[in-house]
Amino acid sequence: MRRLLEIQKRLLPDLNEQLRKRYTILQQIGLSRSIGRRTLAASLGWTERVLRAETNFLKEQGLLTMEASGMRLTDEGRRIVEEIEPIVKELFGLSELEEQLRQRYGLRQVTVVVGDCDQSPLAKAELGRAAAAALRKYAVPEGIVAVTGGTTMAQVAEQLVASPQLKGTLFVPARGGLGERVELQANTIASAMAKRTGGQYRMLHVPDHLSEDAYQTLMQEPNIREIVELIRRARIVLHGIGEALVMARRRQVPQETCEALLAEGAHAEAFGYYFNRKGGVVHKMPTVGLRLEDIDAMDTVIGVAGGASKGPAIDAIMRSGHTDVLITDEAAARAILEQQAPE
Repeated sequence: MRRLLEIQKRLLPDLNEQLRKRYTILQQIGLSRSIGRRTLAASLGWTERVLRAETNFLKEQGLLTMEASGMRLTDEGRRIVEEIEPIVKELFGLSELEEQLRQRYGLRQVTVVVGDCDQSPLAKAELGRAAAAALRKYAVPEGIVAVTGGTTMAQVAEQLVASPQLKGTLFVPARGGLGERVELQANTIASAMAKRTGGQYRMLHVPDHLSEDAYQTLMQEPNIREIVELIRRARIVLHGIGEALVMARRRQVPQETCEALLAEGAHAEAFGYYFNRKGGVVHKMPTVGLRLEDIDAMDTVIGVAGGASKGPAIDAIMRSGHTDVLITDEAAARAILEQQAPE
């Protein structure tokens, strides 16, 4: 198969581009379930004229339908997308990117999806779908899954469905999250994941960052201590990755702390810890929930992040050595591999 694809790339390069274009259309329609042509054209950065010609062809092939509410995949269209995904990965070099990243960081698994989350919300939906598939792969019935907050984790929740692997799963927030937008809080996302999979959830109603005195006081509360102990029994952690200063400002961290993070060389954030380019911890926010020593004891830690702008942050978190599985997109993968290793 690999040799055949190499020959095709050399003899029929235009065919590869056509395949990518039509696969992308079908994939994006499938992710959105129903979408108008104008909206899809804007998401892909194409003109409506170009998209109209391609979607008319795909309709004639019986792969999609056009309704007043938007375009939808037919059963045959969904089957085609599933069957050609491995071929597309090989053809577009995604399999090679996955292996390069896996070896670079010594990871158990890397999944790279098509697109750039910085440019397309539908690419982020595909990232969520891939992360949901990874969660199903590593989950065990009746297990505990800890999740962080953020826009990417919200997309993972949106793509989850009930499955045997997630039967009876208890979803819990990895740490306190009050202070962020409600829909992006870990509590909200844990609840959404439970509802979509038929599982259960528990919430941790404490602020995202605390003073040391407040932290010590909260940890004396029996109800808080009980939930934290439950969180620390999770065997799977699903987490996003953020740029250090972007995350600090989003969480309304004081200006003096932001300046300290900059001076300390903070490059990325995950789990409430701030890491430098080499993956070393340079700052920790006092927060109730998982600690790095808890995360290191987990069976599977799944990091999910995409977009070319996230490349340096992803690199820093992967260098820290706390993640087993990486789900990212093509733009971030190329950005990571193009940058030089820190001295």
